[in-house]
Amino acid sequence: MADLILRGGSVVDGTDRAAFDADVAVDGDRILAVGDLSGMSAQREIDATGLTVSPGFIDTHAHSDGVLLRDSVHAHGLVQGVTTEFITQDGLSYALLSEENLDSYGRYIAGLYGPPPVGLDMSTMAAFRSHYEGKGCNVAVQAPHGPVRLESVGFEDVPLEGEGLARAERMVAEAMEQGATGFSTGLSYYPNSYSNTDELVALNRVVARYDGVYVTHIRNHNDDRAPDGTGIVEAMNIGRRSGVKVHISHYRTFPSNAGDIASIMSEVDRAKTDGVDVTLECYPYAAAATVPGYFLRGECHVGGIDRLLERLGDPAWHDRLVDSLENLFPGRNDAATFTWIGAEHLKHLEGLSFADAAARMGLSVSDLTLMVMRESGLQCGFRDGMPTSPSVARQVEADVIALLSRDDYMVGSDGIPFDEGIPHPRAYGTFPRIVGRLRRRTGVSLEHLVRGMTSLPAGRFGLTDRGNVAEGKYADLVVFDTETVIDTADFNDPRTPPAGIPYVIVNGQLAVDEGRPTGALAGRSVP
Repeated sequence: MADLILRGGSVVDGTDRAAFDADVAVDGDRILAVGDLSGMSAQREIDATGLTVSPGFIDTHAHSDGVLLRDSVHAHGLVQGVTTEFITQDGLSYALLSEENLDSYGRYIAGLYGPPPVGLDMSTMAAFRSHYEGKGCNVAVQAPHGPVRLESVGFEDVPLEGEGLARAERMVAEAMEQGATGFSTGLSYYPNSYSNTDELVALNRVVARYDGVYVTHIRNHNDDRAPDGTGIVEAMNIGRRSGVKVHISHYRTFPSNAGDIASIMSEVDRAKTDGVDVTLECYPYAAAATVPGYFLRGECHVGGIDRLLERLGDPAWHDRLVDSLENLFPGRNDAATFTWIGAEHLKHLEGLSFADAAARMGLSVSDLTLMVMRESGLQCGFRDGMPTSPSVARQVEADVIALLSRDDYMVGSDGIPFDEGIPHPRAYGTFPRIVGRLRRRTGVSLEHLVRGMTSLPAGRFGLTDRGNVAEGKYADLVVFDTETVIDTADFNDPRTPPAGIPYVIVNGQLAVDEGRPTGALAGRSVP
C-alpha cells in the first residue's frame, strides 16, 4: 500500500515530454510508481482528474535567507508550488561569516533580510546549511562572494591577492565540499563590487574543479575593475577564462529596452559559440526591487555599516552622497516606493513613493533617501515604479515568456519576502503568474515552461533525483489547474495567495492540502 496516490491527473513530467494521463503513487519521500495504478491502494487518495501533476517548482533565485529562519513553514512559496528555493543569492548572505562579521554584515544587509540572526553558527557552509533543515521547502545554497571577501580582506576596497586570495580560495573550496552548488556574486553590491575580473576568475577556477556554477548579478558598478568589458561581457569572459559554468541572474529586458531581446542575448549567444556553458533566469515583472545602498558608490561603503552610517550623518559627505544617488539612480527615484522600513517612527512612509514621502517630510528625494537609510540603520528597501504605459509592461512580460521559451532559461523570483510592509509581489506570485496568466496570454507550451522550472535547474545545479515525475525520484510535486491557476498578488496587495494550486507535496508530505498550507516541515538542505 502506498502512502498517497494522485489519481487521474495529466502528468507534465518536467522533461519537455508531452503531457500524459497517469496516476502517481508516493511512498515515504519517493515516487513509487507512475502509470495505471488502478490495482494499487493508498492511505490517502486525491482525485486529480482535470488537473496537472508536475514536479515541484524550483525557485533559482530567492532572498529568503532571513525569513526562513523566522518562518519555517514558508507558506508564501509553497502555495505557489515552489518546493525548492536557492538562497545566498547575489553574494549576499550570512553563510561563512564569523560571529563578529555576522552581526555587522547582518545589519548591513538587513534591508533585504531583516534583522540578523542571533546565536547561530554560520561560520562554515555545513553549519549554515544545518539551520535550513526542516523548513517548509527544500533549500539549496551557493558560496556567497560578499562574506568570502569580508572574511579574507575585510570590508575594504583592496585587491584580493596573495594570502587574502589564498584564504578566499580555501573558503570556496570548503564550501563546495560541504554542499554548495556554486559561487554567487552581485557586482552592484559591496564588498563584492570591489573585486576585479582576475579575482573572480581565480575563485571560479576553484568552483570549476567541483563542477559548480558561477551565479552572477552582473556588474554595473566599478566598471574599471573589468578592463576587458563590464556587465554581461565580463561574465562571459569569466566563463571563458576559468572554464566554470555560468548562470546569469534576473536577466531580461526593462522598460527602457522592452522588445529588444536580440541585443541583450547577443553576447550570451556569442559566448556559447566559444564553448562557454551558460544558463540564465528571469522573473515576470517590469519593476525591480532592492535597497537604497545599491546606489551609493563604493567609497561610501568602505569599512562596513558603522562607517557608512557615520558618513550618512556627516555634512562633509552630503554632496558626495547626493551626487551618487542622482547619478546611479537616474530617472527611477521619484516613482520608487518604500517596501519596508525597520524604524517605527518611519513606518508611515512604507508604501509611499519617494516623491510623495519627500513631500510629506519636506525634503528633497535624495535627502529623504539618505535620512531613511540613516535613521533605520539601513533597515529599508524599495521597489521601482511600474511603467506608466501598460503596453510597456506587457512588452516586458512578453519578452520574459520569449526568453523562457529558450532552452537555457529558468525562473528565479528574486523574491524579497517580509513579515511586514508592502513588498514586491514577485515573492508571492511569480510561478502562478507564468504558468497561469502569461502562458494563457501567449500560448507558450506548458511542458516547456515546466521544464524550465523543474528538471532544467535540478540538472544544472546537481539536485539529485529532483525535478522529474518518475519512479524513484523524490516526491516533490505540485498539482494545479491549467485553466484557473493565476497570481492574485499585485503591487497594492502583494501577499494575497494564488488560485488554482490545490496540492503541493514536499519529500512525500502534503505541504498544501486543498489550497491551504498544512504546516508540514519536510524540506531539506539539498542536494
